[in-house]
This record gives sequence, C-alpha cells and structure tokens, in this order.
Amino acid sequence: MNWISLTHLEQLDNIQEASKLKPQLIFKHSTTCSISKMALARMERSEVPDSIDFHLLDLLNYRSISNAIAEKFHVFHESPQALLIKNGECTYDESHGGIQMEEIIEQANQ
Repeated sequence: MNWISLTHLEQLDNIQEASKLKPQLIFKHSTTCSISKMALARMERSEVPDSIDFHLLDLLNYRSISNAIAEKFHVFHESPQALLIKNGECTYDESHGGIQMEEIIEQANQ
C-alpha cells in the first residue's frame, strides 16, 4: 500500500478538494496501540483499489491534525479510525475492529 503521509494541516484542504474527484481515506494510527497496529496491518494486507487515495496520520506525532480532522469533518475522535472523504465531506467513519477494506470500497463506490 502506498500511504500518503499526513503531516501538515494544509493537507486537509487538499484532501477535501481532491475528494470531489476521487474518494480519499484518512487512517488515524496510534503507533503505540496494538489494536491500531492490527487494523493497519489488516488494511495493508488487503487488495488496494486505485480508485481511492490513502492518507496515514501518525496520531501521536500530529495530534493537532487529528483534532483539526474531527472539527473539519464533524467526527468524534477515535483511534484507530478510518474516514472516507467524498465530495468534500466525511461519508464513512469507522474505528477499531470495524475498519474493513471491503466496506471502505463499498462506501467509496456508492
């Protein structure tokens, strides 16, 4: 999987704009959490569609970006968390064991 590292607050505007042409997924990952590591590994073992851009946020190093994501896309912060952004809005929000590539793809295609 080719993750796009989410390291700058300005990237959120770019993600929101890009989502008008192609779904964008933000995966919020805690590097010290075993559940987050399992969810990330499950994502990386999945077949990755070209129809979605995948962004990875290191939650511990970029907590301010995580807070901005919650505010910008009107979601409650969780970790790990996957957010699908389409047409400028968060249309799918899942956390922990609920994060499944098949469901992400299904939501992206709706």
